[in-house]
Amino acid sequence: MAIARDSITGLLLAGGRGMRMGGADKGLQTLRGEPLALHALRRLAPQAGPLLISANRHANIYTALGAPFHASVIGDTLPDFPGPLAGLLAGLRAARTPFVLSAPCDTPGFPADLAERLAAALDGQPSGIATVTTRDAQGDISVHPVFALVRTSLADDLEGFLQAGERKVRTWYARHRAVEVGFPDERTFYNINSLQELADLERR
Repeated sequence: MAIARDSITGLLLAGGRGMRMGGADKGLQTLRGEPLALHALRRLAPQAGPLLISANRHANIYTALGAPFHASVIGDTLPDFPGPLAGLLAGLRAARTPFVLSAPCDTPGFPADLAERLAAALDGQPSGIATVTTRDAQGDISVHPVFALVRTSLADDLEGFLQAGERKVRTWYARHRAVEVGFPDERTFYNINSLQELADLERR
């Protein structure tokens, strides 16, 4: 049975510390006059049913950004910014659907068929996770683990993993033999890690 859009909660991950941006809230930095988080929400909204925004700062601003999409803002359930898996855990706990589709706020041009392709790969598979790979012009493969379709039934396992002090996304995925889905254009997964990279993208 195919995974329907209404079975997927979209989760925008915007809860990081923004250390490579000098502590700035990455999702609120502007590209072409609009916050990065808004660009990403526009990509995510058509691909999922309910929407969540994982944010640990400026909840009122994210609430306003998410209002046109009926998105709810949630924060980490674990202290001290333990990384993207904490945001994913909060999303898995808050979701009322069998699946969560996670995407970071710093990648404004990710594919419009992200959910469709991940769902097709995961459908009928024993794994509860599908994630993204790309191949560059030299043939080198890159993994983009923060983009993922995850079964909400894995929430307890993820919480135990984090409470044990583990933080690495790909290590947790390996526990569940995540399905890796190849996407043809690595440029659509370009993520902005610094203010300089943001300025460079703006100039393009």
